[in-house]
Amino acid sequence: MDIEQPRYDGVAVALHWLIGVALLAEMAFGFLLDDIAPRGTPPRAAVINLHKSSGLVLLALIVVRLAWWLGHAPPPWPDSMPPWQRRAARLDHAALYACMVVLPLSGYIASNFSRFGVKFFGTALPPWGADLPQVYGFFNGIHDVTAYVFSALIVVHVTAALKHALVDRDGVFSRMWPRPHAHTRPLDTAARRR
Repeated sequence: MDIEQPRYDGVAVALHWLIGVALLAEMAFGFLLDDIAPRGTPPRAAVINLHKSSGLVLLALIVVRLAWWLGHAPPPWPDSMPPWQRRAARLDHAALYACMVVLPLSGYIASNFSRFGVKFFGTALPPWGADLPQVYGFFNGIHDVTAYVFSALIVVHVTAALKHALVDRDGVFSRMWPRPHAHTRPLDTAARRR
């Protein structure tokens, strides 16, 4: 049975899951762009601009999440968690946050050095850079590399979370898991009453 641990507040939990699911969808969308709309085909521009638009919305949500995180200290790690795991968790979280900012920001910056610019859900945003293919290529390269690094970090994060939930059962996973509504009975209680 999980050990009861101090939890993240409701806003942090909601932002974690909302942004987490949205980021996974956006990254899958990015990795599949060439399959969804191959280069040189008519739907390519609309699909790319949808990816850019949703990326900017995600960037705004990430800024909100960072602001909330800076103003609200996370719950302490359980005493049973070894110091090396605490250090690894802090490092992983810092790297995840860095990727969450760098990934959409580098894509946005790259787009401003392209003749195509950014159309935010159909509205052209004024570019602040010239059409410079080398600058575009540099920032787009950062965008692409960050996507792969971020994917690896997400695998590490999910693996560690599942280890805490299924193996250690130390309450770390439940700190970020959404709480059931007060009127909902836990499954084990309902099963015992049958």
